[in-house]
Amino acid sequence: MVYFGLIGHPLGHSFSQAYFTKKFAREKIDARYENFDLKDLSEIRQLLNQHTDLKGFNVTIPYKEAIIHYLDEIDETAKEVGAVNTVKVLENGRLKGYNTDILGIEATLAMSVRGTSKGTSVTPALIFGTGGVSKAVQYVLKKHNINFHLVSRNPEKGHFTYEALTPDVIKQHLLIINATPVGMAPNIDEAPVIPYEALTSQHVLFDLIYNPEETLFLKRGKERSAQTINGLSMLYAQAEASWRIWN
Repeated sequence: MVYFGLIGHPLGHSFSQAYFTKKFAREKIDARYENFDLKDLSEIRQLLNQHTDLKGFNVTIPYKEAIIHYLDEIDETAKEVGAVNTVKVLENGRLKGYNTDILGIEATLAMSVRGTSKGTSVTPALIFGTGGVSKAVQYVLKKHNINFHLVSRNPEKGHFTYEALTPDVIKQHLLIINATPVGMAPNIDEAPVIPYEALTSQHVLFDLIYNPEETLFLKRGKERSAQTINGLSMLYAQAEASWRIWN
């Protein structure tokens, strides 16, 4: 039996283990997928020494950027993104990093965003957060020539702070993407602080969170007749892309 897994902290929100466990059973694959909750990323060396049969692993918050320092090789696309969510353990024990988040994000937006008829491709998008998954979102939007503005609690990292998001700003950005963990289980009563009353049926809200399936952010958008998209389809697409890399 070979092993795969997920590293991050905390991992109680993740569906990856359940997804791969069902996949392995359904496809009769002799493999196992485990969660490895690392309170400090430096613990990865010990993890790899203990699990010499580990063939690959996914990386989630808060380590998608920091993991790069532990890699021996990095795929060119992941290097351009500046974040890694999939690592393959090579035959010589070397680690190579990839980013499959971009495939999941791209597939989700292609299937779900209603496009030019809603104006989402001609107005700038708002991206909440500036971390590893935000970098993947930025890469996809740049690839498709969609302008965007970053929103951050740190004024030095974003174009806007949350306090600067007036109703007029919201009305000028019809695609709004939450690339932060705000609202993720177990903190399901939280949501990005924005003027939700400015949302309309022209807006598309994409939350990369998939647990819960409908975050408070999405609920508030639905109340204003906005189209809402959660992160489940992204999870499935990036997971399958990871599997292809490992094999």
